[in-house]
Amino acid sequence: MTNKISEDDIRKSVADNDVRFLRLMFTDINGTLKAVEVPNSQLEKVLENDIRFDGSSIDGFVRLEESDMVLYPDFSTWSVLPWTDSRGGKIGSLICSVHTTDGQPFTGDPRNNLKRILNEMKEMGFSAFDIGFEAEFHLLKLDSNGNWTTEVPDHASYFDLTSNDESASCRRDIVETLESIGFEVEAAHHEVGVGQQEIDFKFDDALTTADRVQMFKMIVREIAKKHGLYATFMAKPLQGEAGNGMHTNMSLFRDNKNAFYDNNNKFHLSNTALYFLNGILEHARAITAVGNPTVNSYKRLIPGYEAPVYISWASKNRSPMVRVPSAEEINTRLEMRSADPTANPYLLLAACLSAGLSGIKAEKMPMDPVDCNLFELSQQQRDELGIKPLPSTLHNALKAFKDDQLIQAALGEHLTQSFISSKELEWSQYTQTVSDWERNRYMGY
Repeated sequence: MTNKISEDDIRKSVADNDVRFLRLMFTDINGTLKAVEVPNSQLEKVLENDIRFDGSSIDGFVRLEESDMVLYPDFSTWSVLPWTDSRGGKIGSLICSVHTTDGQPFTGDPRNNLKRILNEMKEMGFSAFDIGFEAEFHLLKLDSNGNWTTEVPDHASYFDLTSNDESASCRRDIVETLESIGFEVEAAHHEVGVGQQEIDFKFDDALTTADRVQMFKMIVREIAKKHGLYATFMAKPLQGEAGNGMHTNMSLFRDNKNAFYDNNNKFHLSNTALYFLNGILEHARAITAVGNPTVNSYKRLIPGYEAPVYISWASKNRSPMVRVPSAEEINTRLEMRSADPTANPYLLLAACLSAGLSGIKAEKMPMDPVDCNLFELSQQQRDELGIKPLPSTLHNALKAFKDDQLIQAALGEHLTQSFISSKELEWSQYTQTVSDWERNRYMGY
């Protein structure tokens, strides 16, 4: 769980570590980490929630006439970044929530929104929503001008032992950097695709884990750059190769006990877990818009690359959308395999938690688990089992999102409208783009 850090702890850390700048970070509607950086002379203003910025310049925030926003740092997120600025001093970082000038939490801030849904969870008697993210990424080579290419620094595969290549060296450096700022890294390995990596850090409560995945992505990009590489969390950066997923492992706790565990039920899942699962499945198509929010996301959700395509669940089978990994009581969980790391983690967890809580309220059991390979079933067999597909495009996912009042409520009115506007613009721009594939195929007509 989150560490207790006081104002005095931060003051002492700034002095002891020669911290010369303070980076105050927050997240926009698209999941992009933003920052306001101030010199250490402004430390007291930072601690007193007195740093303002222009919200009208941030995607999905506010109109020009109501632009002033205030940053409220979460002291528990304090860290000293393990690199120096150009003058030799360190940079301290804090993740912030965004407030209005009258001190109210801004409803367009994804982090504030997740807090709202977590409060709804607590009102139902649950104490924590524990999350483990598995965010995959690719390392790519840079060209002579420092721009990314589609060349990879390795041609290894899943769990290959590659101790001396550029990827392995970079991956170890990332792990050490993460540990230096308080991450507990549990595993690091090469993934299925060439140049593809995975680094897993310890489960924690939803807000802490969402904060950490944002920090994780920043660290990965920064360390890759130091190794002369480019790190991307794009869902499908390389044609014909495995895409990047962000498997989302979820558990609910009540009175410090895992509410998803029941030793007497099949798969050791409690009725609470099964109800929660059914909520996820019933709202899966709308959740996909949030968990797979880019045009490119849907080039990963295709048969043949282990990413899910159909709305279903199972235990050992990895082809359905939700899997129940074998685990002891404390780690009993649901693993949603569809999301990718371009998702805004705060919005994704708000959507999943709202869907799951609605399932608990409805007390409806999910469909039967699917023990066979879904990709080998015929359409008729899938129809007979009641298995429906996930959306195949961002356009279709957005239509499902617009039809799902519960998932819209999970984001709230402000974020819902901002999300729809952003994604409609993205789809419109995509449909107007003429690709090399189209020119190569149709120019001779």
